[in-house]
Amino acid sequence: MLMHNPPHPGEVLRELCLEPLGLTVTAAAEALGVSRKTLSAVLNGKAGINPEMAIRLSIAFDTSAESWLNQQAQYELWHAEKHRKELNVKRLVAA
Repeated sequence: MLMHNPPHPGEVLRELCLEPLGLTVTAAAEALGVSRKTLSAVLNGKAGINPEMAIRLSIAFDTSAESWLNQQAQYELWHAEKHRKELNVKRLVAA
């Protein structure tokens, strides 16, 4: 079942991980081993969580990589579902 309008994982990362620890984007990016630009894109919803970033986050925040990837998948699927009726797809059935 899809969550209703799930937040972008970057929003979750900012609110539940960075802010409680008082981390700046620069400090968090350094700890994660990524550029400030890369982390900023995720936090601002301009980039998604890929498997490598999910692993980095899981190590840094003692979470599971799967949880980050699941959040990303739910976010993308919810947005894609809004355009379901616009897709030109025919149902396939056995002959």
